[in-house]
Amino acid sequence: MVSLTADLSPLRPDRNLAMELVRATEAAAIRAVPFIGRGAKEAADGAAVDAMRAFLGTVDFQGRVVIGEGEKDNAPMLFNGEVVGTGRGPLCDIAVDPIDGTSLTAAGRQNALSVIAVSDRGTMLDASTVFYMDKLVTGPAGVGVVDIRLPIGENIRKLAGALDKPVDEIVVSVLNRPRHEQLIQEIRDAGAGTRLMSDGDVAGGINAARHDARTDMCVGVGGSPEGIVTACAIKALGGHIQGRLWPRDDDERQRGIDAGLDMDRVYEADDLVQGNNTIFVATGVTDGQLVAGVRRERGYVYTESVVLRGASGTLRRIASEHLVSKWL
Repeated sequence: MVSLTADLSPLRPDRNLAMELVRATEAAAIRAVPFIGRGAKEAADGAAVDAMRAFLGTVDFQGRVVIGEGEKDNAPMLFNGEVVGTGRGPLCDIAVDPIDGTSLTAAGRQNALSVIAVSDRGTMLDASTVFYMDKLVTGPAGVGVVDIRLPIGENIRKLAGALDKPVDEIVVSVLNRPRHEQLIQEIRDAGAGTRLMSDGDVAGGINAARHDARTDMCVGVGGSPEGIVTACAIKALGGHIQGRLWPRDDDERQRGIDAGLDMDRVYEADDLVQGNNTIFVATGVTDGQLVAGVRRERGYVYTESVVLRGASGTLRRIASEHLVSKWL
């Protein structure tokens, strides 16, 4: 009989770390509750950042923030380069977004998440000098099939063939932005449908990679940080992600080059995050396809979270209930 103990023992610390990180995303999501639908996105983000930072300080790891709230002078909480955790445990790169979708939260719209992504130290691409990235995300069927360098219509037809479904049943998620007007038209001209997102392309990318989701592909220009975060999740889902940096002007392009980034390169999954020892955790702030949002009823607050681990290829759902008196 084959012993599983030796094979699985190296994974245990990561699993424990993942469970600890959920507490931080839960805290951030819960603290945002008073601001959902109130039009105060800065206040929601501030409350979530404070809560996440406090909980990260209790986690046994040495986390270096590669993707955070910005430079220290502009954002004193969870700034790029900050070291968080107890100082004990594994050396990690981390990406944090206390609320991915502050505008969604302020408006009370769907798909706002609190997110943390983790990988081994030195494995996460630092693309902070270039704010935007053109991305293509699919599930496992797209691996070796679609390519961001191809026209979107060709990618749609290739993915439809790999999924063994008609082109007119393919659904593509795109951020609803003026820069995507031509892309949206090309998707529709190819015969596929669109799911237009107002914000929250982390959720959009993950949903496109899940085997049971309603979308098949996520494309278009969104945040570079969100691309790195999404890549950590895609590692656990076995999906496909590619990205090309999208500088807004010559100055930003030069800053990226000075930081060692290649403006003409197609970054594959392993370029965005090296290896498979990744953890992605997210708690719903508002309802969405990926997770339910925070719900407050009488004396309790209910949260739903997902944990994706690249090492094991596992997606776990965690439903929690919290006493309001302890939180709000």
